[in-house]
Amino acid sequence: MAKRDFYEVLGVQKNATEAEIKKAFKRLAMKHHPDRNPDDTAAEGKFKEAKEAYDILSDAKKRAAYDQFGHAGVDASMGGGQGGGYGGNGSFSDIFGDVFGDVFGGGGGRGGQRVYRGADLRYNLELNLEEAVNGTSVKIRVPTLVTCEECGGSGAKKGSSPTTCPTCHGHGQVRMQQGFFSLQQTCPRCHGSGKIITDPCRACHGEGRKEKQKTLSVKVPPGVDNGDRIRLSGEGEAGEHGGPAGDLYVQISVREHPIFKRDGGDLYCEVPIGFTTAALGGELDVPTLNGRVRLKVPAESQTGKLFRMRGKGVKSVRSSQVGDLLCRIVVETPVNLTGKQKELLQEFDASMKDNGKHSPKHHGWLDGVKKFFDDMKL
Repeated sequence: MAKRDFYEVLGVQKNATEAEIKKAFKRLAMKHHPDRNPDDTAAEGKFKEAKEAYDILSDAKKRAAYDQFGHAGVDASMGGGQGGGYGGNGSFSDIFGDVFGDVFGGGGGRGGQRVYRGADLRYNLELNLEEAVNGTSVKIRVPTLVTCEECGGSGAKKGSSPTTCPTCHGHGQVRMQQGFFSLQQTCPRCHGSGKIITDPCRACHGEGRKEKQKTLSVKVPPGVDNGDRIRLSGEGEAGEHGGPAGDLYVQISVREHPIFKRDGGDLYCEVPIGFTTAALGGELDVPTLNGRVRLKVPAESQTGKLFRMRGKGVKSVRSSQVGDLLCRIVVETPVNLTGKQKELLQEFDASMKDNGKHSPKHHGWLDGVKKFFDDMKL
């Protein structure tokens, strides 16, 4: 597949200055870098394409060869011998410091100690159903790493500062030559920071960060549910060497409720009723999260019948609509009967022997069972 024009890749004119080329590459690197687009092969391809274009156009000799001969002038496989991509004469380490330090929180490779963004944290917050539905404010205590106040995050003793690493000269990367191959790896002395601390801060022992319990106030919006997350920007771990802090994600978990079960914006509850109420009908009070409401049960109601009370459910955090409350009737069989009560029920049962007029489902089921066994005999 033919390569695109390098100027077109970076989106600059052929007379673009070095600063314009660098600015264009920074913009593309920020958008397509693999760290920001994990498992995205398309973004990775665009990043490599932009990196190759920058390697050529940021080098005066390579750019001149490219302007005169095109890709053939800089492609080693076609005799140009200039090299490109990640292997180009140290340009990767320059860009790693100058570009990715700016984009991802790192300081420049030559001019200063690299800084790194702090890690994101997660806190599991358990709420009851009423708190989740109505919203609340809670105080939480989070163990985290914060910037050392003594050294301001540099890791060096107050009054001193980190010095440039003599091994990598502040790049944080060193290049190893093995035969025809040139390999780049993290500097073993400064571990990629580009700086070394000769006189470490006593408070943080040169780390630039200290462990601390932070107390934070979390405002929980109404309608949150299991699995929802609240992001507190900048409340994660402090970055290394004064880098920006990560974020804190508060994960919501809602405890089981003794009466209600929630499904999105709807609430469900079971309402036990007596045999007499089910047969003759009646009214009873049922609970909602905002008080009691009157439920009218019609005569001859059966177990499992659902009654919908519109607008008595939950307003989801993602919707302006309020769900419903669905009450499921459960007919309760009498227990602990007295002798007199048993006699009355037996008398009542005897009066029901009328070929299924009063129990159509029961008699229909018996007819089905009889037909089933009759069919088996055939």
